[in-house]
This record gives sequence, C-alpha cells and structure tokens, in this order.
Amino acid sequence: MSWSGFGKWPGAIALAAAILVGCSGAEASATPLTPFRYEAQAQRHCPHDQVVWLDFSKGVYYGRRQKPYGQGYDGSFVCLSEARDSLYRRSLFGLR
Repeated sequence: MSWSGFGKWPGAIALAAAILVGCSGAEASATPLTPFRYEAQAQRHCPHDQVVWLDFSKGVYYGRRQKPYGQGYDGSFVCLSEARDSLYRRSLFGLR
C-alpha cells in the first residue's frame, strides 16, 4: 500500500496518533526506591513508615522480627511503602 492510500482517512490517522500519545502520558509513576546502607538512615528518610530489609537477589523484603533482616550483601534498608510500590513482595520466612 502506498502513502497515497492514507489520504482517504486523515481523521482516523490523527485520532489513532492522539490516542497513542495520550496513553503514553497516562502511566502511573511509582515511588522511587531509595536504598540505604544503615537502618537509621532509612528511618530518617521515612519517619512515619516501617523500615524493612530488601533482598534484591530474591525480590523480597523482611521485617525487623525476621532472622534475615539486615543480613546479606545483596540488600538494603528501605521504607515499606517504597518496597511495596516497587512490587517487591513480603517474605513469609520466620512468620507465624
């Protein structure tokens, strides 16, 4: 098909382009994940939120009462809300 065939429907092409442009700007922006080396730094960053240990290699986070909390080389302290917004899941290890 040549470009001359598109001249029959200029309104439809313009509408399709407007929809594509409009949909790309409608994406929800997630809260950026701010990892910290020390628990106190994370608590200062989010004073009204719980601090969790995020294990990047496993894609899970641990609460303070769980044994892997603060352990490992592939993790950081983050705010609970930021971990959830970034789609990390809670680990059930050690919970009853």
